[in-house]
Amino acid sequence: MTDESLLERRVSSREVYRGGFLRVHQDMVRLPDGAHAQREYVVHPGAVVIIPLLGEEGNWRVVLERQYRYPVQQVIVEFPAGKLDAGEQALTCARRELREETGFSATEWARAGQLHPLVAYSDEAIDIWFARGLSAGARHLDEGEFLEVFDAPVEQLMAWCRDGTITDAKTIIGAFWLQQWLNGQWQPDWQRPPAEPEPAA
Repeated sequence: MTDESLLERRVSSREVYRGGFLRVHQDMVRLPDGAHAQREYVVHPGAVVIIPLLGEEGNWRVVLERQYRYPVQQVIVEFPAGKLDAGEQALTCARRELREETGFSATEWARAGQLHPLVAYSDEAIDIWFARGLSAGARHLDEGEFLEVFDAPVEQLMAWCRDGTITDAKTIIGAFWLQQWLNGQWQPDWQRPPAEPEPAA
């Protein structure tokens, strides 16, 4: 099997909107049969999601957030997450976002993979990271950012995914990876990056 019979080739492209961190492009593409079609999509800088673990093996709890998400007009329960700054590496972003949003720092990190949450209309890619060996500290929220941080047993997380309390895609995918690990179907490759410098006051 090859991809050649499925590929769409860009013929032209124009930016139709540029916002604070999102851009919208409108492209004309040539389809595999030679016909032309229009594609509109959101250009995103990329992001990370973190599954922070408190406790120890056999008794893990996860750190979660409650945050109002304006597009869906709901308070959403989700794992800590955030977008990449220009030129920023995913692990650097994960460490920064965990500290800024929750106040926690972690001694051990493991990458689970990457997800594309909106492939029909965005190029957004989210790196999935596990964090353990947490120590508490001060939060440093962005201006205009309001969220509540709490922790819950893994069993509660899974129940909320099943009953629809949690609908956030990256959190459900993170819960899937967590379940795979706890069931022994996947083993994280834990690493201990150098200690982070203290954030400026």
